[in-house]
Amino acid sequence: MKGIAIFIAGLAAGAVLVVAAHAHRPVCATDATGAPAHTRSEFSFTVHAPIEVAAPLFGAEAERSWGGESWNPSFVYPQPASDVRGAVFFVKHGGHDSTWVATAQDFRGGHVQYVNIIDGAMATLIDIRLRAASEKETAVNVVYERTSLRAELNEHIKELGAADKTNGGHWSDAINGFLQASSPHAQSKQ
Repeated sequence: MKGIAIFIAGLAAGAVLVVAAHAHRPVCATDATGAPAHTRSEFSFTVHAPIEVAAPLFGAEAERSWGGESWNPSFVYPQPASDVRGAVFFVKHGGHDSTWVATAQDFRGGHVQYVNIIDGAMATLIDIRLRAASEKETAVNVVYERTSLRAELNEHIKELGAADKTNGGHWSDAINGFLQASSPHAQSKQ
């Protein structure tokens, strides 16, 4: 009888450990098949500037010049704010705050990458590849990968993924508009 009591106590202790371990594990969103919603979207465009001018514009701090009023990163690291690999910053989008990490900032090599997370909602990888298309133009390819972190957001993640495909025109207009407005020729006309 004592052996059975020890066995049952051991099973109960093991069950408590399993429940405790699962309680601290993040909940992953799943769809009907048990998989989280994950999207991969890609778009390309051309920047009307040489790569040495275009590439740094994809740094978070430099993006302030063309990203619009909603792009206002608050840098945690480095201080003062600078576009470097490992930079960490927050961005407010509507009612959500997202944490961003610059995982690649190789402007000379034409590679910029960010990971951002909206706590408990979504994780996003943004991978930007640049190459000289000519002496005066840079080809840009952007890949967004979004993953849902809550089941009720799976459809929203899929909608965002579909919308991401259409961002090339917006990015192109914003960057090329900034470059045109800031060129010495444009400034001499003002």
